[in-house]
Amino acid sequence: MALKGSLRELSNQLSLLNRRVGSKVEMKDVDLDCLDLINRMGPLSPKALAHEAGLHPATLTGILDRLEKGGWIARERDPSDRRATLIQGLRERNSELLSLFSGMNSSLDEICADHSAAELELITGFLRRAVTAGRDATENLT
Repeated sequence: MALKGSLRELSNQLSLLNRRVGSKVEMKDVDLDCLDLINRMGPLSPKALAHEAGLHPATLTGILDRLEKGGWIARERDPSDRRATLIQGLRERNSELLSLFSGMNSSLDEICADHSAAELELITGFLRRAVTAGRDATENLT
């Protein structure tokens, strides 16, 4: 099916883009993935981030150390449990990432402009269901 092939191709292109962006900011692919999760879902506990990223907590420690050293995140005490830590993205660094992704973002804006609101709603619904299918398939492998 052409649609599935196109989705695989998109996945590959986005992986290549992320790898290039990561190399520009001296981040590993997994670091960039975790930073994205933190920025979209944070603040997060390390345990919640490990779950969302599908990583072992020991692996996550090294990632968080690199992100903190690079000035991308901060570890803060959880106000509801002083023994726990929350990870927060440092938004002032986001402009650097946004500029590196600006070419793709501009292209997506142009693509979206070619479609009606109803078409975009249909595409968004399809992509959300595809994300859920991917999440379910990943969980079934564990």
